[in-house]
Amino acid sequence: MIEAVGADACEELAALHARAFAKPWSGADIAKLLDNSAAFALISRDTEARGFVIAWAAVGEAEILTIAVVPEARRKGVGASLVTAAGVAALVRGAASMHLEVAEDNSAARALYAKLGYEEAGRRHAYYAGEGGAVDAIVMRRTLPRPVV
Repeated sequence: MIEAVGADACEELAALHARAFAKPWSGADIAKLLDNSAAFALISRDTEARGFVIAWAAVGEAEILTIAVVPEARRKGVGASLVTAAGVAALVRGAASMHLEVAEDNSAARALYAKLGYEEAGRRHAYYAGEGGAVDAIVMRRTLPRPVV
């Protein structure tokens, strides 16, 4: 099940982020993001939390700021469902397109985003610090489908 959560869940989201990333965001970092009225967070739960996405939508654009899936829930559709749900939430908020940034060396995430209709739209040179040196960020974008009325 995917549900919206607010800043009151920031410590739970930070704990999930810490399980998903080597350089996690703190609860305070997440609370600051969610303090912006354009930002929103969605969490995936089964018997326990499996992952979350934080995004924003404003002036017809949306961006996924982070998506975190705990290791044991990866490759089980959690990431795809969170990205899809974020797109729907952004569409409801008036966004016509959504973009995200992903490390060039994160082939699993890049493949997932491509499968969901995201296409490479740009590159940020040496954006991420990596173990072997800086890694480029690939900017990916997709048009959000408009409902047929």
